[in-house]
Amino acid sequence: MFVSPAYAQAAAGDPASAFTAFIQLILIFLVFYFLLIRPQQKKMKEHKAMLEAVRRGDRVVTNGGIIGLVTKVMEAERELQVEIADGVRVRVLRDMVASVLNKTEPVAANDSEKKD
Repeated sequence: MFVSPAYAQAAAGDPASAFTAFIQLILIFLVFYFLLIRPQQKKMKEHKAMLEAVRRGDRVVTNGGIIGLVTKVMEAERELQVEIADGVRVRVLRDMVASVLNKTEPVAANDSEKKD
């Protein structure tokens, strides 16, 4: 009543239509790869490199939207100590840093004042 028997019989097993359907699936996958997957992987790689380069004195924004100054980097725990106000310091996981606003030059560990 809904589909005539002639239409149902004609749709069975044409190898050319199966091949074209397979080619279409491959093309769709390639489009997804080049427009979605590859740019996302590139962005993740850049973000990971940015997180590894965070050091003391950098101004950062966390995923929660808190802006602060990195006062201490704890490599073993993968944490940062961030000063968000005068005298207010919080510990933040390194992975929760969304972006670095201001990069600073590396600070020498044993800075002594130069005598003239």
